[in-house]
Amino acid sequence: MRAVRYAEFGGPEVLHVAEVPVPEPGPGQVRVRVAASVVHPVDLMVRSGRFPAPLPAGPPYTPGWDVAGSVDAVGPSVDEFTVGDEVIGFSPWLQTTAGAHAEYVVLDAAWLTSAPAGVPATEAATLPTNGLAAAQALDLLSLPAGSTVLVTGAAGQVGGFVLALARAAGLHATGLAGADDREFVESQGAAFLSRTDDPTGTFDAVIDLAVIGSALLALVRDGGGYVAASPPLRPEPVRGIRTFALEVLPDGSRLGALVTLVSSGTIPLRVADVYPFADAAAAHDRLARGGVRGGVVVVP
Repeated sequence: MRAVRYAEFGGPEVLHVAEVPVPEPGPGQVRVRVAASVVHPVDLMVRSGRFPAPLPAGPPYTPGWDVAGSVDAVGPSVDEFTVGDEVIGFSPWLQTTAGAHAEYVVLDAAWLTSAPAGVPATEAATLPTNGLAAAQALDLLSLPAGSTVLVTGAAGQVGGFVLALARAAGLHATGLAGADDREFVESQGAAFLSRTDDPTGTFDAVIDLAVIGSALLALVRDGGGYVAASPPLRPEPVRGIRTFALEVLPDGSRLGALVTLVSSGTIPLRVADVYPFADAAAAHDRLARGGVRGGVVVVP
């Protein structure tokens, strides 16, 4: 099968399409024929050799966390899926290096769910990683309806999902984003704050996706909550504020609940650009330039 690979760290030019063996599913696993996947900032960090933690295996690597496609084969003890089922899922790449920028990928059945009906694979692929990140950030906070939450980086992929999920949960969200993103932020039922201004106000919680940092704790009420974008960025608690770090975990059941919200129109799916495997370097370059509003999708 064809897969996007790199055997050494470096710029986007190290990416190439290679022929690799088709993986076989083991017990509890499913092989998915990939229709679309997505490039994330962490892919750029790993590819360039800047990821700060050790990886479970050495190169060559096939990147890719999200998958939208169809079940091609099932391993023993898999009852919930059959060949031909349309599915989406999340690969915890930093633990497994099982990359979805390939014609086929093998994942645990528990990491998959049925794809949203009638939604193109290029759109459906934008949901797993970022949708789960948004849902799990709000799960960490466990905010009751009516609570206020400030979301930085609100127009990004995770931020957009947070705003939509906050509205569905009856929360009052405020989105910090660029001036050009005001319409999108307000379309998700959130109040808008420009990132060019110093954020003000008092909130029950902050989800800091733009990595502004611990200065935002000053905006959180005593005993409130704060979610950092990754474990190294989690600040020490002050004034009884609960601080958390976002670590996205595979969860087919939670992803299924997000699919239901997509189908009802509660969650918007946004695609910025679509690239074939052969143009994976261009996809990485597009994401690195910034200002992306939607998923940068790669397809076989």
